[in-house]
Amino acid sequence: MSTRYRVRSVAAAALIGALALLAGVLGAGTAAAQADRTYVIATDVTFAPFEFQNAQGNFVGIDMDLLAAIAADQGFEYEIKPLGFNAAVQALQSRQVDGVIAGMSITDERTLVFDFSDPYFESGVQLAVAKDNDSIESFEDLRGQRVAIKTGTEGALFAESIRDQYGFTTVTFDDSASMYDDVRTGNSVAVFDDYPVLLYGIAQGNGLRAVGDKQAGNSYGFAVSKGQNAELLTKFNAGLANLRANGQYDEIIDRYLGEGAQQAQGGNTFFSLLKDSFPLLMKGLWLTIVLTVVSLAIALLLGLVFGFLRVSTSRILRGIGVVYVDIFRGTPLLVQAFFIYFGIPAALGFTMPAMTAGIITLSLNAGAYITEIIRGGIQSVDRGQMEAARSLGMGYLPSMRKVVLPQAFRTMMPSFVNQAVITLKDTSILSVIGIAELTQTGKIIIARNFESFNMWLIVGIFYFVIIMALTKLSGRLERKVNA
Repeated sequence: MSTRYRVRSVAAAALIGALALLAGVLGAGTAAAQADRTYVIATDVTFAPFEFQNAQGNFVGIDMDLLAAIAADQGFEYEIKPLGFNAAVQALQSRQVDGVIAGMSITDERTLVFDFSDPYFESGVQLAVAKDNDSIESFEDLRGQRVAIKTGTEGALFAESIRDQYGFTTVTFDDSASMYDDVRTGNSVAVFDDYPVLLYGIAQGNGLRAVGDKQAGNSYGFAVSKGQNAELLTKFNAGLANLRANGQYDEIIDRYLGEGAQQAQGGNTFFSLLKDSFPLLMKGLWLTIVLTVVSLAIALLLGLVFGFLRVSTSRILRGIGVVYVDIFRGTPLLVQAFFIYFGIPAALGFTMPAMTAGIITLSLNAGAYITEIIRGGIQSVDRGQMEAARSLGMGYLPSMRKVVLPQAFRTMMPSFVNQAVITLKDTSILSVIGIAELTQTGKIIIARNFESFNMWLIVGIFYFVIIMALTKLSGRLERKVNA
C-alpha cells in the first residue's frame, strides 16, 4: 500500500468519524426529547383526500382527521412530519419517527418490517386517462403504451402485476400531481392510482376521467417499526374502534368522500392563486433563505480550514483536504442528504431534526466547493508575493492573511457568488427529507389544487427574484472590492 493511499484512507476514516460525531452532537437534543410521549408521525401531504394541506396551512384529510380524533379519544400528543411517502417509510425504518399514516397499504412484504394497526380503509385501484382521450376503454388498449404510477401505491402494485399480460410499460413518480400531469401532457397514456385519491383528484379538476371498473386492492393501516411502539399501536386500534362505534369514523369518511364532498375548486387564475398561496410561499421562501445563509456561513468556515489544508506543505494535511473534497464533490447531494438524515442516525441509534440534517448536508457539500475556490484563489497569487513577505520577516500566517488572501479574494469573489446561487437552488433537494422550503411548498399547494402550470410559474418567479437580487448585490460588492 502506497504512502499516499494510506494517508487518504486514514483521512477518510477521520472525516467520516468526525461527521458521525457532529451528527450525534446535533441530534442528541432530539434523542433526549423522545423521552416524553409526544409521538412523531410521518405522512405524505400530497395524497388528497387522505392527507393534504389546506389554504390555511393546516394538515387535513381522512388520515389527518382520523389521527386527530383518535389522539383526542386516547389522550396522547403527536407531531406531524410531512416527508412524502418514500422518505416517511425510510424514516420509520431508521426510527426517526414513531409511526407512519399515509394511505399505506398492508402487504405481506411490509408486515415483515412493520407492525400495522387494524385496517382503517378498504382501498382499490382505478384506471384513468386524459379526459379528452377516447382511445382507451380497457386494459387491452394499453398495449404498447406508457402508463404512469406512483411509488408505493396500490395502483403501482396492480399495474406491475398486469404489465406483462397487457404489454405496457410503466414510469414511476413520487407524487400524484406529477403523475397526473404526465398523462395530461400526453407523455403517458393512462394512470393507475388508488381509487379514492384518483376520483377525488378528478372531482377537483385534475384533467382526467376514470375508465372501467374499480379493481380490488389492499387495506390501509397505520404502521410502526417492527416490535416498536406497541403502546401507540394499541392506542390507535382502541381509538379507531371507538370512532367506528360512535359514528365519528363515518362522519370523517363522508366529509371527503360522501355526497357533495368532492367539489371542484375551479376559477384559479394566476393572480388569485398567487394571492391565496402567498403566505405559504413566503414561509417556504424564508426557510429557503435561512437554509442558504446558515449553510453558506458554515461552508465558508469549512472552506477556509480545508482550503488551507489543500495548500499545506504537509502531505497528511493535504490528504485530509483531498479526501473531504473528493467525498462531497464526488457523490450526489441527494445521496448525502439521505445518508446524513437516515443512514447515520440509524447506524448510531439517535434521531436528528430534518433542519439539522439539511444544514449539515448543504454545509458539507458547499464547503467542498468553497475549499477548491479558496485553493485556486491562493494558488493564483504569484509565489513571489509570499516569498517577499517572508523575506521581510513576516510569519507564514501573517503573510497569508495580509498579503496573499487580499489578492486572492478578488479572484475568488465571482466564484463565491456562483456558489451562493447554487446552494440556494440546492435547497430544493432537501424536500426529499421533508423540509418545506419553497419547492416543497409548491408541491404541497399543487397537491391541493392541481394547478401545476401556474404554481410552478409562481415558484420560478420567486426563485428568479431572489437570485437576481443576490446577483445584483454581489455585483455591487465585487465592484467595490475591485475599486
